[in-house]
Amino acid sequence: MPMFAWALVFMVASYVIQSLTMKVQNQKPAGLDEWDFPQIEEGTEQTVIFGDVWLKGAFVLWYGDYETIKIKKGGKK
Repeated sequence: MPMFAWALVFMVASYVIQSLTMKVQNQKPAGLDEWDFPQIEEGTEQTVIFGDVWLKGAFVLWYGDYETIKIKKGGKK
């Protein structure tokens, strides 16, 4: 057999072994409440920085207007 045929046989065998040993995980996507952003508590002072500086404690005041959108099945217009 030519080298190309051997390479094709090994590629098909590798694909079959991979597809037989692959585990499918049915996990739900992460919800917005599962995200972990470092947030401040009410009354925490906000630091105003002019220039470059290294802060020990980082916090996030606002991280975006995230929302979920239901996926519609089908492609009808």
